[in-house]
Amino acid sequence: MNEKTKMRHDIPEWNLDAVYPGFSSEEYARAKIDVADALQNLKVELAVTAAPREPLQFSDWLFALLGKLDRLETKADTLSAYAYARFSTNTASAEVLSELNKVEELLVPEATVRVLFRNLLAANEPAARRAVAEDPRFADYAFVLEEAIALQKHQMSAELEDLAADLSRAGADAWSRLQESVLANSSALWDDTTGERKTMVELRNLAYDADRAVRQRAYRLELGVWKNYELPVAAALNGVKGTVATLNSRRGWASALDASLAQARISPAALDALVGAMEDSLPMWRRYLRAKARLMALEKLSFYDIFAPLQSENTAMPTFDWSAAKAFIVKQFGTFDPAMARFADRAFDSAWIDARPREGKVGGAFCTHFPAARQPRVLCNFDGSYSALITIAHELGHAWHYETIKDMPMLLSQYPMTLAETASIFSETLVSNAAMEGLDPEAKLPLVELHLQDSCQVIVDILSRFYFERTVFEERKKGEITAARLCELMLDAQSKTYGDAVREDERHPYMWAVKGHYYIPGLSFYNFPYAFGLLFGLGLYSLYEEQGAAFASRYRELLRLTGSLPAVEVARRAGFDIEAPEFWRGAMRPLKREVEFLEQQAK
Repeated sequence: MNEKTKMRHDIPEWNLDAVYPGFSSEEYARAKIDVADALQNLKVELAVTAAPREPLQFSDWLFALLGKLDRLETKADTLSAYAYARFSTNTASAEVLSELNKVEELLVPEATVRVLFRNLLAANEPAARRAVAEDPRFADYAFVLEEAIALQKHQMSAELEDLAADLSRAGADAWSRLQESVLANSSALWDDTTGERKTMVELRNLAYDADRAVRQRAYRLELGVWKNYELPVAAALNGVKGTVATLNSRRGWASALDASLAQARISPAALDALVGAMEDSLPMWRRYLRAKARLMALEKLSFYDIFAPLQSENTAMPTFDWSAAKAFIVKQFGTFDPAMARFADRAFDSAWIDARPREGKVGGAFCTHFPAARQPRVLCNFDGSYSALITIAHELGHAWHYETIKDMPMLLSQYPMTLAETASIFSETLVSNAAMEGLDPEAKLPLVELHLQDSCQVIVDILSRFYFERTVFEERKKGEITAARLCELMLDAQSKTYGDAVREDERHPYMWAVKGHYYIPGLSFYNFPYAFGLLFGLGLYSLYEEQGAAFASRYRELLRLTGSLPAVEVARRAGFDIEAPEFWRGAMRPLKREVEFLEQQAK
């Protein structure tokens, strides 16, 4: 067994047996029956039951109802997460896809239950408010109940919401899976002599290769594959966005962005402040990209150079085998919070991480969790690079976030995307700062650049995705958008953000096909929350640097609040005003220092 094969053999796949032993297991079958029964019982109860008039009886009734909803969501979310986890590592399996469809069908009535609950709550709004004000059992539920009453104004009738959820399985959700399957199962011929092929995930990973010729070839092959698949993937995007626009209109949302802000639990003022700070920072990021070009002896970067490592004969990027990656992450987590380190150690040793790249597995990385088992799982595609190390730290940050909130009621542990990135950014900052500590400028340079590279994606590329998606929704109202037009819109968005720092003739017109975020029907504008998370996480890290070890317990408490308060209130508890542009500009300062360091090295 050669060293490369041995390394791949040592990279783990996750074990889901603690959640369910398998699709054919008694535990899985029982969970499906329990969820079906709970859904039916709640549909009947909410449809025919009038709330009690007497205050104490109303409080008891509402608290009991919240408990039923909590138990339902615990089992339903676990079933859904389990089916998707199985699909994400085996997208070509007919059995797995069939079971995923069955779970989605089973959960269709969940939309009806949600609608009926909100209707009943809104119909008894004064009594609900009185219960929150007078009964201590509802102290933690105040915002969640207020949010439910507000969302009631943006929902269709129970029958129409039920129909929308049912149709989604064969509509928007199916379009979403099409894009995922194309990305996971397409490949290109890499070596004419040996017949070696590289999957799309492997081609995209070669964007990080030190050899520019390899990066350029992978980039061109990737664009060729997307050209071959552009018609079905464009159809998928049109299907998803068309469905979302139609439903948002029926639900009384002025736009998909308004609905997204409600999901993100932030105000328009907070988004305006964030986007304004991102736009103000663009000149700084273009200086970074020009400095990187000089360090690479290039007149200007091409898109396939954006992820290139900066290294010389004396300063190669560090690499890690799996055991070294584990040891480093656990150690650095421990410098902040020993409990966080113990958790990471458990995640590595309990087969909670699926890190081995393989055909049929989705690209990228994510963290999911299973409320019934009170356990998370992490998916990534580990290749031994420093970037892969940071990705694991990022996803384990998500997992730690869940660990801090897992014992709370489900209704109080469902945090929005904006706050979901808080712990992940904090964790990767902890690890990346440790990796750079004490290094001389030459050795530090490639690591600083990699951090800037990632942050540039979260600020500059995310801003381009935000512009693109906003325009797509505007144009989709007028009819189908062709693949050629989607490419035009993407290049225009990249031009607005990257400017003249990246070659105009070698950008990425198919980034709309690459990013699965555009294809999630229930989460439009799955982009600005990443910028929010990066800068909010950096703001929290600054507090840690000021307060030291004492901050760990405060940090855990802030994470616990993310499911029961709006983002602006969570930020206020941390001492931040996210509706003020000054906060976002201030959070950008560490990145500004890194850009200045890179420019000094590029002279």
